[in-house]
Order: sequence, then structure tokens, then C-alpha cells
Amino acid sequence: MPWCEDCAKYFAPSALNDDGTCPSCGRVLPEKQGAPITAKNLDLKQLAAGESNDVEAEKTPWHFKLMLVLLAAYLGWRFLQLFGVG
Repeated sequence: MPWCEDCAKYFAPSALNDDGTCPSCGRVLPEKQGAPITAKNLDLKQLAAGESNDVEAEKTPWHFKLMLVLLAAYLGWRFLQLFGVG
């Protein structure tokens, strides 16, 4: 998003004048850096990797695995209770 130093505000590209100037002070704002983000060029794994940028290093947390095991045990117990076991 374009930033105007004089106004100390961010502006949406559609809010700028047709020639790319600030609507308040008329200063020429720099062009947006990079390509626009779309569904086709968005990489969620890269985004989740964060600052390390190591996609392969991201692993499932141990407490999430524990929660899945406990959930399976609970649902298994409830399933057995349907048939009068326990």
C-alpha cells in the first residue's frame, strides 16, 4: 500500500488520484512493490514458515498429536458405551 510521508497515512491504490498522487497533499507516491497477491501465487506453507523460511522444518506440535490421541480414545470409549460395554 502506498505511504504518504507528508500526511503520515497509507492509501489504498484506488484512493489515489489517477496520476498516482496523494489525494490530500498531491505528493507523488511510489509504486507498489512486487506483484499483487492472488489465490494462484499465495503459498500458505511459505507463509506459515515465517521468518525462518524453512518449510520442511515445520512439524506438528506434540500437544496437537496428544490431543488427537486423547480425542480418539474418548470417542472410542463413547462408541463402546453405545453397546453397553463399560
